[in-house]
Amino acid sequence: MKNFFDKVQIITENYLTWKNIRKQNKLEKQKNKHPVLDWIEAFLWAAMVVLLINQYLFQAYVIPSGSMMNTLLIKDRIFVNKIIYGPELIPGIKKLPGIYEPERGEVIIFENPTYLSNGPVFDVVQRILYMVTLSLVDIDRDQYGQPRPHFLIKRAVATGKDRVKNINGELRIRPPGAENWINERDFIQLNCEQAKIRRLISKNDYKYYRNAAFGTVLNENNIFVDSEQKNALSKLNSSFVDSITFNSYRAEMKYAIEPQNREYRKEYTKSINGWYIPEKWVFPLGDNRDNSRDARYFGPVKLEKVLGKAMLKYWPLGRMGQIK
Repeated sequence: MKNFFDKVQIITENYLTWKNIRKQNKLEKQKNKHPVLDWIEAFLWAAMVVLLINQYLFQAYVIPSGSMMNTLLIKDRIFVNKIIYGPELIPGIKKLPGIYEPERGEVIIFENPTYLSNGPVFDVVQRILYMVTLSLVDIDRDQYGQPRPHFLIKRAVATGKDRVKNINGELRIRPPGAENWINERDFIQLNCEQAKIRRLISKNDYKYYRNAAFGTVLNENNIFVDSEQKNALSKLNSSFVDSITFNSYRAEMKYAIEPQNREYRKEYTKSINGWYIPEKWVFPLGDNRDNSRDARYFGPVKLEKVLGKAMLKYWPLGRMGQIK
């Protein structure tokens, strides 16, 4: 038994001696290390931690446009929850499973369906720099030096199996099982959502939209255009134009002139029926409806392209708070 305890003592002493020597060697190396190299190592470690947090947990973004006014303003800085819908394994690569799927009324960030990539290598480098610098550095810019919209932040207005359509700039929603269309504003109140829709176009302007749309189609077909139709376009709001409604009126007139034309019939039917949202897709719109390029233009978005849920405004300090 004594020999056993002696061996244990020797092994313990040897281990402690080795540990102390290793610690001393480490301290000596630390003393001899150049301070600049030491700073670079610390920076790289910090950058790695920030990158991992941004990629898999919470990412910082800056708001580039007024499409979500007044929920989010231009240059607001926000944190996005990337865990909830499942983070990407590698930037731009397959996503990991999420906890939940986006629900109606949530503010989400997703890949812009109309974005033209500069190549996978550039995209990865750009996103890493963007994340490491907490959205301060964005190398993805257009010829005028403005950030290119690789990602969009909008509100999930409709989800899988919903139907939506646009009538004079106002949305109608028909959830699964519902027999009638519901005005979006009423739908928001029924579901106690926080969305505050902002319109910039007056209801009175839509009579000009109809006349202008009908006038352009008649003119294209060499049919007489009256003075009211001819001058209607000049009366429209020059800053914000509801092209969705304008095109639906055009489709209606073209179908009325040539009902046998399949293309016109398809276009008209689409404007009447609106959009059907498939399962595993979402229909995101900006709260500032008349100044937002959203799903009304590019259609529903796949859930696998949704990167996270807007969670918190952290800058400017006066606007800090939860995003609803």
